Amino acid sequence: MTTSGVWDPRKAGMELKRKSSFCLLDQVTRPMPEDEVEGSREKEKLWKLMQHYEGNDAEAIQKSFARHLEYSLACTRFNFSKQDTYRAAGLVVRDRLLESLADTNDYYRQQDVKRCFYLSAEYLIGRHMQNAVANLDLEKPFKDAFLGLGIDLEEIYPVEADPALGNGGLGRLAACFLDSMATLSLPCWGYGIRYSYGMFKQFIENGRQVERPDFWIGDGCPFEISRPDVTYPVRLYGHTEEGVDESGSWTVRWVGGEIIQAMAYDNPIPGFDTYNTNNLRLWRALPAKEFDLGAYQSAMYSQAVEQRRRAEDLSAVLYPNDATYAGKELRLKQQYFLVSASLQDILRSFIKRPGYQWSELPDKVAVQMNDTHPTIAIIEMMRLLVDVMHVPWDEAWDLTRQCCNYTNHTVMPEALEKWPVAMMEQILPRHVQIIGEVNRRWCQELRARYGETSPIVSKLSIFEEGDEKKIRMGNLAIMGSHKINGVAAIHTEIIKKDTFPDFYRYCCDNGEPDKIVNMTNGVTPRRWIHIANPVLSNIFTKWTGSTQWLTDMRLLKSMLKHKNDTKLQEEWKAMKRGCKQKLAAWLQESLNLEIDTDALIDIQVKRIHEYKRQLMNVLFVIHRYLELKRMSPAERSNVQKRVVLIGGKAASAYRNAKIIIKLICNVAKVINADPDTAAFLKAGFVPNYCVSAAEVLIPASDISEHISTAGTEASGTSNMK
Repeated sequence: MTTSGVWDPRKAGMELKRKSSFCLLDQVTRPMPEDEVEGSREKEKLWKLMQHYEGNDAEAIQKSFARHLEYSLACTRFNFSKQDTYRAAGLVVRDRLLESLADTNDYYRQQDVKRCFYLSAEYLIGRHMQNAVANLDLEKPFKDAFLGLGIDLEEIYPVEADPALGNGGLGRLAACFLDSMATLSLPCWGYGIRYSYGMFKQFIENGRQVERPDFWIGDGCPFEISRPDVTYPVRLYGHTEEGVDESGSWTVRWVGGEIIQAMAYDNPIPGFDTYNTNNLRLWRALPAKEFDLGAYQSAMYSQAVEQRRRAEDLSAVLYPNDATYAGKELRLKQQYFLVSASLQDILRSFIKRPGYQWSELPDKVAVQMNDTHPTIAIIEMMRLLVDVMHVPWDEAWDLTRQCCNYTNHTVMPEALEKWPVAMMEQILPRHVQIIGEVNRRWCQELRARYGETSPIVSKLSIFEEGDEKKIRMGNLAIMGSHKINGVAAIHTEIIKKDTFPDFYRYCCDNGEPDKIVNMTNGVTPRRWIHIANPVLSNIFTKWTGSTQWLTDMRLLKSMLKHKNDTKLQEEWKAMKRGCKQKLAAWLQESLNLEIDTDALIDIQVKRIHEYKRQLMNVLFVIHRYLELKRMSPAERSNVQKRVVLIGGKAASAYRNAKIIIKLICNVAKVINADPDTAAFLKAGFVPNYCVSAAEVLIPASDISEHISTAGTEASGTSNMK
């Protein structure tokens, strides 16, 4: 928990200052004592005490575990739960992550490297612990250490709750991106929101989706580090005032409104087979004022905590239902909250460099915007540079366009985000002014090139005219970015020809045909093979001769020369059989569904959406069932047994998707209860699909369905797993 804010909403210029930069006692300073200088005996001794790393042998791990169990968690040696065991083990891992993170950050500072900052509304990262142990190359010592204490780590890993920070492929891409960047020893941090409840926990009752809060953080997360010292002010509402600055130059000040505190929580992201550990910094929203004591003492209790409730709403739920105006407003606030806190942190790090020059910014900072959710970053960077740091407009715009990059995940133009101007004027009045000036200059450039009456001007304008004037975030993203990338070769061509054809024409006419580039999505083999399917990982390591395939999957091509080896074939069949047995046990426990492990496992696991065509899949299941019913028992005996499993969440306001879930559940209920066909066909809906569920389903699958309507799927990464 952080303390009350120190910012006055009536004043401007508070940005880029952490809360610890302010003194809570005005006009009082605390100078460093003269004897507390660099190299003093006291500091030298402290440095010596901290210079040794935590040991990674079994005994050192056991001692660390016992220390955390007794002193960090206040457990007795005779009375601790499995949850306590997980938390203490997590803290043991975190100690080693912190050492690596500190060393990595120190190295980045010494080398003064260019750094990438990845802004994403979601990160579907999955459980931390097993992935961290594997990437730190501590699997054997940890296993030996805990077995020596009578603890099986395989029973401890499932205790960890999946962090509810993401929902679909966009969030999973972001998580894999961070893992890969750390593994490649590239200086990249992620920024996101520390959602308290994630999207929702999905339950199925009477065949219908029921949404309940997913309070994943309830038992604490031992891997995150709260950073109350890294807290920034984020302003909402208010108004603008024109005036002059200290140098006499004309300026605009955004004042008034409401201040929200953005407090950082760091999550170390270790690379595989490297000393490098990067960071995922998540922001938690807190009120600038704890509560209204006057209202409380007047017995107006709900009014007393109103500001706290409004602030905490910002980081409470991933993708709040936007079917209402209030829901849309909350989403816009969330997006700006993420962007403002992140850019203040990024720019503050840059200006801390000795003798910094703004001209160096593009050589030191790259901001990657994951889809349109964080694209208000373009305008926020302009505001911080122009209004706060007093960089001239033209220079600030040039710096912004060189630093910002945009990853598009949306194929259909109508699905790109648009915000009502009236709403944004109320919440972010200064940003609408900046957008207006950016758009005026942009349209002026377009008219000069294509003529005053050319339709391309209205098509590429940031503003969309109509009954309700809107701001097109997709247009803002493409015209304000250095590079735009698709996430698959076909998708990138669709961006050029269908999603943004007029902008691509402009790029070609402007001599920049390579402004839209392709960066194909990928998934990390560390999690999706080494952790999800360790037996398969061992097979690859054995037959390729090393673990190098975990960082270069091209090496797996050498497996082809062994494809006819009967020993490899037997090992492969045993691996698949084991995965199916694990799935069967999991389905029995979670769905009360009994399956034949000799059956073909057919899965479709992804967000429930009409274009992803789960409906077509279930219609095929109905067709297969009817065909089986028409057969004689002798004919059925020759049919391949099949288990069809469909999983995924429907957005809370998406009625048709919820009806599809109901249909799947009804069909499964009929099929599974039919004694004529149950031995040959079973179906089930997997509730609350998440990373840990995928780690059981995917290794056991024989068929993975990817049947989205052609031209509507940007990439889709489940097919790679």
